[in-house]
Amino acid sequence: MRKNENHRKDVGGIVREEDQTTSSLGCIICSNVYWWMFFVKANQAKEFEKNDYGVFLNADASSLERFKMYETIVMDAQYFTKRDIELLHQNGTVVYTYLNIGSIENFREYYTTYAELAIGEYEHWEEEEWVDVANPDWQKFIGQLSQELYEKGVDGFFIDNCDVYYYAPRESIFEGLTAILQNIMMFEKVVIINGGDTYVAEYRERYGDITPIMTGVNQESVWSGIDFDKGTFHEQMSETRDYFCKYLEACKADGMEVYLLEYTTNPKLIRKIKEYCKEQDFHFYISSSLELR
Repeated sequence: MRKNENHRKDVGGIVREEDQTTSSLGCIICSNVYWWMFFVKANQAKEFEKNDYGVFLNADASSLERFKMYETIVMDAQYFTKRDIELLHQNGTVVYTYLNIGSIENFREYYTTYAELAIGEYEHWEEEEWVDVANPDWQKFIGQLSQELYEKGVDGFFIDNCDVYYYAPRESIFEGLTAILQNIMMFEKVVIINGGDTYVAEYRERYGDITPIMTGVNQESVWSGIDFDKGTFHEQMSETRDYFCKYLEACKADGMEVYLLEYTTNPKLIRKIKEYCKEQDFHFYISSSLELR
């Protein structure tokens, strides 16, 4: 009886079927292992993918590890060391520091020195008062403070309370803000104005170009609103939302990077914010708390 050629022994490099089957099985196993490793790595990459933007004004150095999960963060570098910022840079995190130029807060160590420059109460924020930005002593102090923050190695400044011009729309206040901002721009770092739409719109109206005072804009509560009396969040009124959307889109047309800071836990509203920011190529951070820890 003639033997089945598929069962003949290895002669002259011909492999038996048993070996072919084993070899094929090995290839299948290797292939499966490869794809399993690929999916594991892909899932790990997704798991450790950084968030785009975060604002943490009341955080301290205990949050450094959490900050590493963000591409860009805003923090108050007055309460962090140069080494803290270096560690974040080693992780690839961009660090912007909060800098309040338009009001004075009673918990700052410099409060008693400049308290006499206060010009009015700050609604909803009992620890703050609007400050006279036209005063040369205040301008000099902000210049010194921004220099200290710059020397810590921050990548930019998150400027708050240019809305003092909305509270006190005087020429001296306008000129004071402009002087402070132009001085900060001399560091050649990112300068993001938080809010301040009245001042920014006036500067644009006068000079046609806002790049001498800023490189970006952050706007709070475009899509979300805050009820300070009840301590709750709600969806922003359509008229207010549309106004701020138009303002931010104009800033984008001027070459500004645009950031939104929203306060909500509403899944439907969160989805709307994300869709809008994706469409406009805006950065955003959605917080569940006003504390921003």
